[in-house]
Amino acid sequence: MIRRIAVLLVCVLVVSGCGGSAHAFAVKAVATGVPSLAPFFDEKQGLGQDAVVRSLPVQGTLQQGDTPGLYGGTKKPTVCDVAKLKRFLTDPANHSKAVAWSGVLGITTDQIPGYLDRLTPVLLRHDTLVQNHDYKKGKATPYNSLLQAGIAILVDEQGEPAAKCSCGNPLRPFKGDASRISVKFADGNKKWSGYQASSVVAVRPAAQKIERLVLVDVGDPDRGIERPIGTAGKHDTAFDTRQRHAVPDLTGATFGQARERLVSGGLAVGYSGSAPPSDDSKVTATDPPAGTELRFGEYVRLSVAGGTSGGAPSTPPGPTTSEPTPSGPTTSGPTLSPPTSTAPPSTSTPTPPTSSPPPSSPPPSSPAIKPPPPPSSSPSGSSPTPDSPSVVTDPPSASAPVTSSAPVTSAPVTTSASVTSSAPVTGDPVTGTPTLTATET
Repeated sequence: MIRRIAVLLVCVLVVSGCGGSAHAFAVKAVATGVPSLAPFFDEKQGLGQDAVVRSLPVQGTLQQGDTPGLYGGTKKPTVCDVAKLKRFLTDPANHSKAVAWSGVLGITTDQIPGYLDRLTPVLLRHDTLVQNHDYKKGKATPYNSLLQAGIAILVDEQGEPAAKCSCGNPLRPFKGDASRISVKFADGNKKWSGYQASSVVAVRPAAQKIERLVLVDVGDPDRGIERPIGTAGKHDTAFDTRQRHAVPDLTGATFGQARERLVSGGLAVGYSGSAPPSDDSKVTATDPPAGTELRFGEYVRLSVAGGTSGGAPSTPPGPTTSEPTPSGPTTSGPTLSPPTSTAPPSTSTPTPPTSSPPPSSPPPSSPAIKPPPPPSSSPSGSSPTPDSPSVVTDPPSASAPVTSSAPVTSAPVTTSASVTSSAPVTGDPVTGTPTLTATET
């Protein structure tokens, strides 16, 4: 009897992962070019097309929508036909789909045209976690999915994925633990070459509405693209991503303040762990150190101490009348000229959102990014230029704008989780050691 009890306890521990830490979130893989089985929009109508892009590594699974180099663009006019999607959703014959589509995004059917006008098309540069939606039996059916890098999507005014271009299916933030996913490759979505759990990203909304997105050309990573929100490419401004920017002295600043300074200077924020530190955590060191010159979009890893418990703030709910926005001044994220609307480094964490729309602003006159002035201390060296993402693409054009973020640095990824195939799939939140499972059927 004692032996049987011991064996039973061992089995329970294996299944539960010693307290449930082995539980994972079921995620359906969605590869480039593979049609949806239950689309809102007929994909044969050419609403949008995907590209072939190698997924890039990241330093921090959760990245905000204004992260430099997060998204990609192309020299082609568009990758998503927003006008065609608008005509489809406003057609009385498609009213039931319009009701389901708008309900996912927290707007009414009357608000669909104005909402679409504020969306911007981009190409994913990372395999990206989202809550996807099929259209089944007159309703939007949500499910977690991993979109392959190269897929064309529309993003909102805070850089959050809003719709998949090829099928029009609405997208919302991934609601599970990004460090514990069990990816299922099925229904024609075979495991793509170069898939790495460490390259997976979940996007959080930017703290404030963005005036423009700064993209990296997926065909020419030395070329950056600044695109105003809600535009389709006619007002794009190009810049050289090889221009180098000094890492500012951030010691003593809060994590929130440090992030604002880095983003406004065209650099991305890196961190260790499965979630970003709280905004009031104090920065104790940067890697690379202050004074190091990096090219646009490279990561600066922040070491922090203290701060309130609970990590990064949770994702706010979807838009109602308009996209969620803070009450403070709007920000353009990484800009190509000295930021005029981004909060100064001395400001505290972002203020709560309001519903006022972002002011329109013309593209900057100068393509060169002006980073924060380097510290008085001499640079400690420069980091190598990251490898350019390989592209074998032919992204289809569309009428909506493309947005993107900065090239990813070659620094090692610090948030990849160990892969296991024994973790049971669950939808409940869990805690413990991150576990990633990739299964193929």
